[in-house]
Amino acid sequence: MNIDIIPVTAFQQNCSLIWDENKNAAIIDPGGEADKLIKRIEALELNLQAILLTHGHLDHVGAAEKLKQHFNVPILGSNSKDDYWFKSLPQQSEKFGLLFDVAAFEPDRWLDQEGEVLTIGDFTFEVLHLPGHTPGHIGFIEHQKRIAFTGDVLFKSGIGRTDFPGGNYEDIITSIREKLYPLGDDMIIVAGHGPYTMIGEEKQTNPYVNMK
Repeated sequence: MNIDIIPVTAFQQNCSLIWDENKNAAIIDPGGEADKLIKRIEALELNLQAILLTHGHLDHVGAAEKLKQHFNVPILGSNSKDDYWFKSLPQQSEKFGLLFDVAAFEPDRWLDQEGEVLTIGDFTFEVLHLPGHTPGHIGFIEHQKRIAFTGDVLFKSGIGRTDFPGGNYEDIITSIREKLYPLGDDMIIVAGHGPYTMIGEEKQTNPYVNMK
């Protein structure tokens, strides 16, 4: 797997651009700076096939519609329980002034089926519902390549915020303990912000959900 993690906007959100040996590509959580992302995709001469979203917060979806229009590809995810976040994108944008100007939209397809498998190029992603940060938060798990794109659920030595509307602390802890930790100690977690981490490390050191 080729992977380019591109921090975007003042939130330094990790937008993940991934592609296989044939340059079939997907982009995960394009949170903003659409022109920058378009230039990168075109410079690499990638065949973008899909836009994948973990949840409906502005800093994770801000460039999705512009990328969709430019490359004529579908937006997949999140779970439909995040519908109200997509509907409130103009209000989210208003809070941040000139940083964003994002209209409400819906994904082309909600990913509501737990365990659904998405095949994009050489990649096979299992979709896991990971509520807590938002009710409809999902993750994209590539078991063979041992890497998971899980948005704002598990961070290096931290967890996602649960104080936004629809957030729930007990739910996010359950998502981590019962959905992410069983993926195996060698599973790499690409979080929505900050450095990547590994399940085994978080089991031992994460102050919120360590398994010692």
